[in-house]
Amino acid sequence: MNRVSRSLLLACVLAVPALAGANTLERVRSSNTFTLGYLPGFAPFSSATGEQVSGYAIDLCLKIAERLKTELAQPDLQVRYQPLTASEQISAVSSGRVDILCTPTPETLERRKSVSFSVPVYTAGLSALLRKDAPEALRRALNGEEAHVGPTWRATVNRGLSNQTYAAVAGSITVDWIRQQMNRLGVVATLVTVENNQQGVQQVADGKADAFFAERMLLNNLLQTEDPGGQLMVLDRTFTSAPASLALERGDEDFRLLVDSVLSELYRSGAIEQAYARYLGGAGDAAKQQFKLYALP
Repeated sequence: MNRVSRSLLLACVLAVPALAGANTLERVRSSNTFTLGYLPGFAPFSSATGEQVSGYAIDLCLKIAERLKTELAQPDLQVRYQPLTASEQISAVSSGRVDILCTPTPETLERRKSVSFSVPVYTAGLSALLRKDAPEALRRALNGEEAHVGPTWRATVNRGLSNQTYAAVAGSITVDWIRQQMNRLGVVATLVTVENNQQGVQQVADGKADAFFAERMLLNNLLQTEDPGGQLMVLDRTFTSAPASLALERGDEDFRLLVDSVLSELYRSGAIEQAYARYLGGAGDAAKQQFKLYALP
């Protein structure tokens, strides 16, 4: 090996520890900026009105920002908001474009290949929005009731779910869930993806989709803002529930420890209940029991 080759090899070896040591805390320290990624159309969890960003999870992230100011001894730390789409939310975290995703998202094995997750901050429940004048067979089928009353012929099997159009936000785990259910039931249906929740609601309102699937509390919030005519409804049924967390850079245990410490203290102090009351209509007994499970000792 000649002298030039040895010098290049040494440079590469010396560079490895520097890359391995790079993490969120150092990035925030050096830039004096804490970048919060969020999905703007996900009220009451995260939303934007003009320059104002707010929501349940935004408040939690601001508590984390306050802790960072203390831990890094940077009282003038700047907080920057970065709006994201559902399809780019995970890649924005894994690439370091944002320091944390401040819209709660369920943890999956596929997502864990790219990012890590905090302790849960909410329990998400999947439901569906449809028109009030939707066919009775569809409403019954989606509510888990028998779609067809009377003799069951081959042509009536899955009649309430077949030949329908379902909508979900692109990049969400809801898309995969709907596909799995369609395959399991063997129904003939069309799945369309939309860029955001508002588009999903509009698809149903315009009759272009029979149902829009999304998080239940989010759907109820959308009814208040996107359905002034009162044409739409959210099913009583919750199809599936899952803990939702804040996404962080994968393998960054120092930053994850800081985030989980802040969130656990919010749970133990009761501050999380104040955030629930402000944005989510208050915490019931079931939610309070989950708080005890989610908080780390």
